[in-house]
Amino acid sequence: MNTTTVLPDTGPVLNISSYLFASLSDLKPLRDSLRRICRRLDLRGTILLSTEGINLFVAGPDENVHKLLDKLRQVPGLEKLEAKESFTSYQPFRRMLVKIKKEIIAFGVDGIEPAQRTAPKLPPQQLKQWLDEGKPLMLYDVRNDYEVKVGTFAGAVPAGIDTFRDFPQAVSGLPDDAKSTPVVMFCTGGIRCEKAGPFMQQAGFQEVYQLEGGILKYFELVGGDHYQGDCFVFDQRVAVDPSLQESAIAQCFACQAPLTTEEQKSPLYVPGQSCPHCFQSSQEAMAGVIARRQAKLKTATNPLPGSIPYTNTRRLYVSSEQKGKTLYEVLAEKVPAASQGFWEKMVAQRLLVEIVEHQDERLVEYRAVDPHAPLTPGQHFEQRYPGTTEPDVSTDLQILYEDTALVVVNKPAPLPMHPCGRFNKNSLISFLEQVYHPQKLRIAHRLDANTTGVAVLSRTSAVARQVQPQFEQGRVEKRYLARVHGHPTEDAFICEEPIGTSRVRGGGRRVEEGGQSARTDFIVRARLEDGTALLEVSPKTGRTNQIRLHLWHLGFPIVGDPMYQPDGVMQEKQTLGIDEPPMCLHAWEVTFRHPQTAEMVTFQAPPPAWAE
Repeated sequence: MNTTTVLPDTGPVLNISSYLFASLSDLKPLRDSLRRICRRLDLRGTILLSTEGINLFVAGPDENVHKLLDKLRQVPGLEKLEAKESFTSYQPFRRMLVKIKKEIIAFGVDGIEPAQRTAPKLPPQQLKQWLDEGKPLMLYDVRNDYEVKVGTFAGAVPAGIDTFRDFPQAVSGLPDDAKSTPVVMFCTGGIRCEKAGPFMQQAGFQEVYQLEGGILKYFELVGGDHYQGDCFVFDQRVAVDPSLQESAIAQCFACQAPLTTEEQKSPLYVPGQSCPHCFQSSQEAMAGVIARRQAKLKTATNPLPGSIPYTNTRRLYVSSEQKGKTLYEVLAEKVPAASQGFWEKMVAQRLLVEIVEHQDERLVEYRAVDPHAPLTPGQHFEQRYPGTTEPDVSTDLQILYEDTALVVVNKPAPLPMHPCGRFNKNSLISFLEQVYHPQKLRIAHRLDANTTGVAVLSRTSAVARQVQPQFEQGRVEKRYLARVHGHPTEDAFICEEPIGTSRVRGGGRRVEEGGQSARTDFIVRARLEDGTALLEVSPKTGRTNQIRLHLWHLGFPIVGDPMYQPDGVMQEKQTLGIDEPPMCLHAWEVTFRHPQTAEMVTFQAPPPAWAE
C-alpha cells in the first residue's frame, strides 16, 4: 500500500539542486513515474526532463529526497547524477512539477551539446587560489541582471542580460582582447555555464573555464572569500548567504525583482502588490493596460474581419405573437425590403432551414422548411448567406478608459456599434469582443454609425444593470458637438418636439404630434464664414436620431448627415462610406454615476478636426 511521509512543521527540510546532461528517451513514461514517486514521498519542487538531460530543484524529508535520487540514478544515463544540498526549517516550494521541455536550460542555439563537450571545469578551491594570487583573468557572470544585483564576485563582469537567451548577443559585445584572456564563467549552480562555455569557445575565446558547481558549490567548499553579497536562488528563500543560510533578501510578488533590506523599507513596497521597481501610479498602470489593448485591437482589425468572405448566419425565433402565421408572412414583417421570390430562392437552395435540437441525444438537426405551414412558438430557423463581405469601416477606435466595471472608447465613424444590416463582423462590439474575450461587453448607450465620440460599455451584466438605467432614465449628462448648415439667430435655444416611434423611409424618424416626449438644448459656439455653425448640444432625453431630427426639423441639418439633409429632404441612406465626408456630430462628453464607487465620473473624447 502506498504511504505518504508527512513532515512535521519544525523538522528540517532537505533542499537539493541537480542537473546532468545525458541522452534520455521515453520521457513521458519517466515523467509519469516521477510524478507518482514524488507524490508518494511528499516532495515538492520542479523536475525538468529533456532529451538532453535533467534539471531539478526538490525539497522534502531528508530520507525521501535521497530515495528520489536513488530512483533517478537507476535511469539509464543518470547513473552519475550528483546533487548540492542545503537545509531549511520549512518547505520552500509550493507544489511539485515534473515537465518535459525542449531544453533543460533554455538557450536556443543549435549545435551546443554539453553531454558531448563542455568547457574545462575549475574547482572552487582552484578559483580561490587564483583570486588570492591575483592571477590575471576575467570573471564572467553569465546570470541575469536581477540575480547579479543580489551578489557577485568582486571585479566580475556581468553579462548584462535579462534572460539566458540573450547571452549570445552579450558575448558578441565583449572586447576583442578578452578572447586572449583567461575567462572563468560562473552561475548559480553551473548548468548555464555548461552551454555558455562551448558557445564562447566557438566564438573564438581561447581559454575558457566554468566554475564547477557554480556559486553554491563555491560557498559550500570555500565560503564567501572574494564574493560580495548573497546568491539568488529559485525558491521561496530568494537568496542564500555564503554559509548557505537564507538571507534577508525578499522578492516582489508582482515583478519578481529581488529586494534589499533598504528596498523593503520603501513605501512603494507593498508585499504581494508592488515594489520600487514596478510601482506604477493608477494613471501609469492604466496607460500600460490601454496600450496593450490597442495593440490587440490593431491586430483584430487588420485586415477587417468582415472584408474576408464568410458565411453569415442569422437566426429567427418564432414568438407566441407569430403563432399560426406562415414563415413567408413572418419574414415579410421582419424584412419588408426582401421579396417573397427572394425567400423562395433561399428555401430552394437550403439556405433557409429549420434548426431542431434533440435534448436527449445532444444533437442539432437542420431540416428543410415548409414555408406555408403554420408556425408554432419556439420554432427556430437559420438564414445562411455564403460569400458575405461587409463594407469597410473606420478602425481608428481609441480606448479612453477601463477598470473592472467599465470600458470607455472614442468611437470613429463610419462604424456601427453592434451587428446590424450589412454589418456583422465590422462593428464596434465585434472588434472589442476579440480584444476582451472571453468577456462579453454590453453597450450602455448607442451612437449612430456615423457619429463619433464617447461610448460607454459595461463589462458584466451586474454592472450593466446599474449603468444602462441611468442612460434610459435621463440621469446622464451628455454634451455633443455638431456642425450644422445655417446660422441660428439665438445664442441658446431648446427643441421639445415629440418624436414618432414608427420608422419612415430608410429607417428614419419624424417629429409627430403624440410621439415620445423629447428635449434637446443647444448653445451656439461659433457662426462660421462658410455658412455653417458649431453648436454645443445637450440631449435631455434619448430618443432615436433625436439630435439629428431636432436640428433637421428646426432647419439646421447636420453637415454630412446622409439621411436628414438640407431643405427638408430625407434620404434612405443610413451609413456613410469610408471615403465620404464625415457627418459632423460628435459625442463630446458624458457624466454619470460610477457603478462601483457611486461617484460622478466624466469622460471626454477629443473634438474632431471639423469642430476645432
